[in-house]
Amino acid sequence: MALTLDHIVIAVHDLDKTIDDYAALGFTVVRGGEHPGRPTHNALVVFEDGAYFELIAWRSPAPQDRWWQLLDQHGEGIIDFALLPPSTAEVIAAAKARGLELQGPLDGGRLRPDGEKLQWQTGRPHTHDLPFLCGDITPRKLRVPEGEVRQHANGATGVARLTVAVSDLLQSLERYRALLGDKAHIHAADGGSSATIALGNSVLELTQTAPQLQSKGEGPLAIVLKGGTGSWDQAAAKLAHGATIAFAKTELASKADSSLATA
Repeated sequence: MALTLDHIVIAVHDLDKTIDDYAALGFTVVRGGEHPGRPTHNALVVFEDGAYFELIAWRSPAPQDRWWQLLDQHGEGIIDFALLPPSTAEVIAAAKARGLELQGPLDGGRLRPDGEKLQWQTGRPHTHDLPFLCGDITPRKLRVPEGEVRQHANGATGVARLTVAVSDLLQSLERYRALLGDKAHIHAADGGSSATIALGNSVLELTQTAPQLQSKGEGPLAIVLKGGTGSWDQAAAKLAHGATIAFAKTELASKADSSLATA
């Protein structure tokens, strides 16, 4: 049961403004709709590789919601991410058999602007170094649009890498092995402070040296996108509403320039 990256959650204050700003960054943004029973609405940035950004905002305070708490306490930015299971219940059961407890399956859904009702099930970890599971009951293409909406003026085609801050790398790797099972492709870097995990066409990078651990705690902190030609200067960072995003080509060029400068 190989798991792949499903989506990355970015919490924002004003959804309409965020949609306009992400469009200005060259992304195609589509409205996702409302979550029944919650004061949240969202918009999506969907990539060719099937992964997407969920831009989520609250119409009213939700103090019981951890995502809202992160937004309220730390401001806008990346707050969570999900993997796509072939079956949420089966992945939860398999992880439990390997010693990892996940909450669920929990029913969820969304009402699209066109009236289409979406249903899914989630599995929730008890630690924030891990992603949650998001498995569809209704067809995924209803939740994650296909076609021209996956084409972006900035050339982005998918998520190359997502970096996640973890407080104890060895313990996190044990949890990931329990979650992913025998199909896990994990490489621990020299020095013991980081590791990479292959998730289909994307790579998850775990690091225990991130400054955010002292303030925000464990969780996703930065995205590198495939393709694209943009650069992430101060103006772009403001338009991204707290999300740290780079393009793979730009990142490689920056590393090369840095190497030349120190040679």
